[in-house]
This record gives sequence, C-alpha cells and structure tokens, in this order.
Amino acid sequence: MDEEYDAIILGTGLKECVLSGLLSVSGKRVLHMDRNGYYGGACASMYLEQLFEHFGKKDCDSSSYGKSRNWNVDLIPKFLMADGVLVKLLIYTGVTRYLEFKQVDGSYVVKTGKVHKVPGTETEALSSSLMGFFEKKRFRNLLQFAFKYEEGDPQTHEGLDLTKVPMVQLYEKYNLDTNVRDFVGHSIALYRDDSYITEPALATINRMKLYFNSIAKYQKSPYLYPLYGLGELPQGFARLSAIYGGTYMLNKPFEGVTMGEDGNVNGVTSEGETASVK
Repeated sequence: MDEEYDAIILGTGLKECVLSGLLSVSGKRVLHMDRNGYYGGACASMYLEQLFEHFGKKDCDSSSYGKSRNWNVDLIPKFLMADGVLVKLLIYTGVTRYLEFKQVDGSYVVKTGKVHKVPGTETEALSSSLMGFFEKKRFRNLLQFAFKYEEGDPQTHEGLDLTKVPMVQLYEKYNLDTNVRDFVGHSIALYRDDSYITEPALATINRMKLYFNSIAKYQKSPYLYPLYGLGELPQGFARLSAIYGGTYMLNKPFEGVTMGEDGNVNGVTSEGETASVK
C-alpha cells in the first residue's frame, strides 16, 4: 500500500466502482479500498452468513435455510430497465462480459382485490381485463402521442409544451379515467404516489417511452436482473478496473488522510500504512 497512485477511491458502491473502472481504462493508476469484506457497500448482495452478521446476528444458525452461498440477498433490491442508462453503460464499457442477466417474467398489480399481470405483449394487452375496450383505444392514442413527441420538434407537440403542461391536463385531453391514470402512473411510469399528475408531463412521457422501449428489447417484460444479485454490478466494474491494473483492498479500514504543504490531501492512511496520491 505504501505506493503512489493517480486516484484513491474509498468504498465499493456502484458509483465508486464505475469511477474506478473508467479511470483504470483511461490509464490511471487506481487504489480502491473498502472497510468491508465484500463489494457493493449499501447496494451489496450478501450470502446468508454475511447478511446475519450485517444485521448483528453473527451467531445465528442459518443451516435450516440451506447453504449460505446459495443465497444472494440484495440490501436494496431493484430491477434494471432493459433500455435504461445503466444497461447502456454496462454494454458500452464491456462489463456485460463479467455478468449474467435474467429477464424478469413480468410485473403484477392488484385491482379490486384481484392480481393482474401488466401486459408485456400486444396479445396480452388485448386480452387484459385491466382496461375496457374503449379505455384501451384512448390509451393507445396517448401512447401514439407519447412516442411521436420530441421535445425539440414543435411539430410533434400538438399545441402542448410538456415542459409546462401538467400530466393531469394530458389525461383530460385523451379523456382517460382514473383506472387508466392509475395504470399509466404506477404500472408503467412507476410512480409511488399521485403527486406527479400536477407536475410537467414530459417526465412521465419519458418514463412511458423507457418502459415500452425496454419491453421491445426482449419482449415479455422490461426488467432485467443480475443472476447473482445487484452486488454483481459493482463487482463487474471492479473486474474491469483490475484488468487494467487497478488495485483492490477489502477489509481495509480508512483511518485518515495526510496533508501536503500546499494544504491539499495527498494520501490516505490505513493500519499504519500510507498510500500517496499524485
């Protein structure tokens, strides 16, 4: 550790590992440290033993749940949109070489006490009971407008500036009832509450485009998930960094920084050792 680096990065969360990977690819000498014995920080995927220890249950017997390493439990469970920025970044950087993904079969909503699958194909949309026949036709009109709309092309706006017009006005324009509004807002745009309807509609339209563009990638559903948990994402970028000369140190506690004569930080200390940064 008593060496000089171009960059020293503390913590192995996703953004830290992305930064580490990109710096290493660009030829920088990188030291990456984490006080934990695993990658991912707050977004790690843990074996059962790691999970129990993380929550202060180190002596808990997990044998009744099977082999510890057969489990990968996300601390912050999320899905990836197939056409989202993160997936594009994974493809662009080549990190997909180190990862395996599974397409999530679908998503479901509860309506009037019954569970319904959110349609992922045209056939499913036609047979779905989430909307009536006329509701589906009006919803289709909204989709056609959404995919035609380009922020920089006024000819696609139909007199509506979606950076100013609230989403509720767009719903009213296409005569969409509460049932369809709930479907769009929560099943497609994935909002947690209804506060979005009073905000500019452009954000919701972009979310709708992302959802359907993601479905178009692989059909069936818009969601992807790393086969061994979200913790694989930071590990993928860590592998990229290591291939290009990055140095990783787990179980390495951060103890402090050293200051240069100019008053700027010029190193990091840990367990009696000091790593210098240019």
